[in-house]
Amino acid sequence: MSTTTQTLPPPTVPHAPPRARTLESVHGGGPLHWVGDGFRVKTLVPSGGLTQERVSPFLLLDHHPPYEYPALAKGQRGVGWHPHRGFETVSLAFQGVVAHRDNAGHSGVIGPGDVQWMTAASGILHEEYQEQSFSRRGGIFEFLQIWVNLPRADKRAAPGYQPITAAQIPTVPIEGGTVRVIAGDFADTRGPARTFTPITLLDVNVRAGTKLEVPLPRGYNAMVLVASGRVSSGGERATEGELAVFANDGEHLTLLAEEDTHLVVLAGEPIREPIFHMGPFVMNSQRELFQAIHDFEMGRFGDIPEDSPGATP
Repeated sequence: MSTTTQTLPPPTVPHAPPRARTLESVHGGGPLHWVGDGFRVKTLVPSGGLTQERVSPFLLLDHHPPYEYPALAKGQRGVGWHPHRGFETVSLAFQGVVAHRDNAGHSGVIGPGDVQWMTAASGILHEEYQEQSFSRRGGIFEFLQIWVNLPRADKRAAPGYQPITAAQIPTVPIEGGTVRVIAGDFADTRGPARTFTPITLLDVNVRAGTKLEVPLPRGYNAMVLVASGRVSSGGERATEGELAVFANDGEHLTLLAEEDTHLVVLAGEPIREPIFHMGPFVMNSQRELFQAIHDFEMGRFGDIPEDSPGATP
């Protein structure tokens, strides 16, 4: 008697379709407050109920909703010279004009559609004001500022500055709207911003009824700021001025615009390191934090330019 052994192929397991992330929570942020005398903002990160782990690598999100400033006969509104160490500041101008200057020799003006990406890293002093001609005529101002953490290995890197104009930011047309790719990738299009860790930053305008899908690695933390309008996802809703935070349980965000909507997608690979912060310093230990304060007080962040009112003679 002979037998024949037949090896059968393993059963075919169908690939599960990509899963949409769950809209985990919606945050209204704190009350409107003034930063200096020129920025009337609402802070959405940090926000009650949101841990740092859920929003990393982002440290702060300030939204300046549209506000009409009267003409100013002289001077400028804004924030004078102040220090930073250990992170990056990212500013998006939607309406109005901002002038920036730092003591590393960088300066620039950002208007509607422009982005300013400043790397404080080892330490920098800077100032930011509403630009002078805008101050003289007045007008509607709308703005967004994000603080992005740096990993321990890069916190002492040299300061840097990326002035990104609207013309440098690619716009991807989608059915029902447009997506401007500032950082990361969308629809085979890469944004111009250089980042220390993987980040996706998208500026999106969509008409009512538009369905938007944004593919993202499952490990990225992801948030959506609804600057104006209203969106829904999986039966949950976020409206103007709110921040939607998504669970890390899928491969893409799915959003339905219930009105004409302007939104900003912020996503990135979390930095899993300790955070110690005090005001404008963000470090990895209390010792490093105290060192940052000491270095600033000892003048190790450099000098204020001589033509500034606050410069030391």
